[in-house]
Amino acid sequence: MSARRRSFLSELAGFVRAHKAYMLVPVILVLLLAGLLILLGGTKAAPFIYTLF
Repeated sequence: MSARRRSFLSELAGFVRAHKAYMLVPVILVLLLAGLLILLGGTKAAPFIYTLF
């Protein structure tokens, strides 16, 4: 029994496709973007991000 290990994002994409839950896509994108901004906020790119807001 060789179960192929899948990443969280591929599992999530498979769920959205299988259940036709396309209304979740904008929510997921906003959460990913917010996480990216939080990660970049602690780096040397922070002054450039702060000018966006």
